[in-house]
Amino acid sequence: MNTRETVEMMIYVSRKMVEAEPMLTEVDQAIGDGDHGLGIERGFSNVHTYLSGNFDAKDPGDVLAKVGTKLLTTMGGASGAIFGTLFRNGGKAITGSDELTTAALAQFLETGLEGIYKRGGADEGAKTMIDALAPASRAARALLSEDLHDSIEKVVGAAEQGVEKTKDMVATTGKAKTLGERSLGYPDPGAISMRIILSSMSEFIAMGEPA
Repeated sequence: MNTRETVEMMIYVSRKMVEAEPMLTEVDQAIGDGDHGLGIERGFSNVHTYLSGNFDAKDPGDVLAKVGTKLLTTMGGASGAIFGTLFRNGGKAITGSDELTTAALAQFLETGLEGIYKRGGADEGAKTMIDALAPASRAARALLSEDLHDSIEKVVGAAEQGVEKTKDMVATTGKAKTLGERSLGYPDPGAISMRIILSSMSEFIAMGEPA
């Protein structure tokens, strides 16, 4: 996937994230303050406008890094910091690569995850977006020999399994932490957002496959 295709992919991802706002808001109202969906909508609306305008980037990594900067500066709150870090750090790690491949995706996810860990937010198992991102990162690393069209579906599957596992976790960070055991049974909104980002990427990549 070249630079232009990566821009088009992120425009598609941004639209899907904006469309997910009502669902994300509903999920977050169960264990949070209900503002996660609105934050996601605000951040990715800005990304959509940004990429749809007179946007320029030198390679796929640069595209993703600039998306991260836009999320950091427009989304606000903890989600803005976390998802912005994912894209900015991950994008910078693969800047210089002409194509977005499975190897590049693996590096993007791994470095983005490392950046989130360094922010001190949470670890895997704390009922956060990390619980979808970490397994997705491991899946991508295990699929380096596969074409991106084939690997991305398995990466999404790993993220989806991570989302499901958050239903059995007690939140230990964020607004949901105050609920304690009452957070059981509900999926984490951030993990769902992470899964939607990856599934939207997968949908776009599948649409680009030759007939």
